[in-house]
Amino acid sequence: MVRSLWSAATGMNAQQTNVDTIANNLANVNSAGYKAQVAQFKSLLYQTLQTATTTANGDPKPVTSQVGLGVRTASINQLFGQGSLLASESKTAFAIEGDGFFAVRNADGEINYTRNGDFTWALGDGNRIMLTTSDGLPVLSSTGQNITLGGDFITSRITISGDGTLMYPDENNNPQTLGFTIGAFQFRNPSGLERQGDTLYAVTASSGPVINEATNPNVRRSKLVQGYLEGSNVKVADEMVNLIVAQRAYEMNSKAITTTDEMMQQANNLKR
Repeated sequence: MVRSLWSAATGMNAQQTNVDTIANNLANVNSAGYKAQVAQFKSLLYQTLQTATTTANGDPKPVTSQVGLGVRTASINQLFGQGSLLASESKTAFAIEGDGFFAVRNADGEINYTRNGDFTWALGDGNRIMLTTSDGLPVLSSTGQNITLGGDFITSRITISGDGTLMYPDENNNPQTLGFTIGAFQFRNPSGLERQGDTLYAVTASSGPVINEATNPNVRRSKLVQGYLEGSNVKVADEMVNLIVAQRAYEMNSKAITTTDEMMQQANNLKR
């Protein structure tokens, strides 16, 4: 009976992780570029109570007698489905349609990747403007450089083409390239990316090396849309259903512990 106590305890721990994952998804339902997560589980070791040898009459047994020892969290998978495009009044709001990621340089000088295109123009030294995230992290071009512009540009008039090239109107109001293209990058296994917080991801061995869409002709290029942000791909209705299922599973494991405790109490009372 002690075995059932520990098995049910592992079930409660697993469902707590499940609820934590669902709660994080719901908390980020309005986070631009957020990608939902889902917890996956697998059973623990099995204890053999009776081997599949032979019966007393010498007949082979068709199956063994095994009992499981509980469950554990196998992984928390990331779902990189396309989120809905949400209209924004910001001229520096960019959404990606496709599999690409924006590249930004974090405070440690390392390159992270994100689907959150809520950018802004920051005024720096020498009256130069630089495209950054809302946290001030530089956004990188397709060549891996900071997107910094000199001159007296009016930022509200800067537009982008479908491939992310920055454009500015000339005296005839015809858009002309500024020599920078917002970088878009892909990964062979985006689920292997490591979350860094703030909707940022870091490259890992599981994700594979970064693929630059501008220099690799073997990938389908993403499309950048100005004036829109990609919303999270969290489906609230599905998450609420999953939350109810997780809650019921947690209650059933709790009931198994209570039942085991009552059975042990009855066994202890036999001596009276």
